[in-house]
Amino acid sequence: MNDPASLAPNPAPILDIAGLVVRYGTRTAVEEVSLQIKRGEIFGLLGPNGAGKTSTLSAIEGLLKPAAGTVLVDGVDIQRDPLAAKARLGVQLQASSFQSELTIEQIVSLYAGLYSLRISKAGITDRIRNIGLGDELGKTFKSLSGGQQQRLSLLIAVLHEPILLLLDEPTSGLDPQSRRQLWDRIESLRAGGGSILLTTHSMEEAQAVCDRVAIIDRGKLLTLDTPAGLIAKHREDPRVVKVARGDVTLEDVFIGLTGSEIRD
Repeated sequence: MNDPASLAPNPAPILDIAGLVVRYGTRTAVEEVSLQIKRGEIFGLLGPNGAGKTSTLSAIEGLLKPAAGTVLVDGVDIQRDPLAAKARLGVQLQASSFQSELTIEQIVSLYAGLYSLRISKAGITDRIRNIGLGDELGKTFKSLSGGQQQRLSLLIAVLHEPILLLLDEPTSGLDPQSRRQLWDRIESLRAGGGSILLTTHSMEEAQAVCDRVAIIDRGKLLTLDTPAGLIAKHREDPRVVKVARGDVTLEDVFIGLTGSEIRD
């Protein structure tokens, strides 16, 4: 007989970041950031250019060694056991670059092999059809539209069924229809048991997709809550009131806390 406790949902966070510090020489890009992402949660990381979002993602992916702090993916330390941790991760970068001369079918087949997945040709075709690219099987990657390339990139990122998906500005440059389709895809991944961490500059996207969001600036975590919770928490902040035009929005909170100057 199964132990009832073994059937209960795992309460541990899917991602646990504690005291993360990232430095490039003498410059500190991430300073003492701590946060947790729940299982089945869509979590947004917001911040201006240069705020530390990419450095945080790089530390989570194990691409750089932090100066201090820990990153646990499903309880696995990314520095101590990188292979086991990375096996739990899927990553879609803002600008994905696949072999431009290969067809969609060839690219999916190639990455299935890299992940040591046994997927038949019919199975690969089905996956491609499921993302609406069934009529584009013979097209090369470079001939696809931006939205089509994003859909293919997301398919590759989840091919091995990761339990945590990292998305770096996934809808940047997409038209409204493609953006909405990608939102639906993200929600379906969560419905299938996955968790998602995404970075975005779109406040509309953060409110529409994310369960909780964190705002980071100059390497420091400024605030964290649900989108509605952030608005309620900061609506009386003088910095937010100063920039608001009418009812306070998430964008007002973001600009009030991070400043209105343009970042390069």
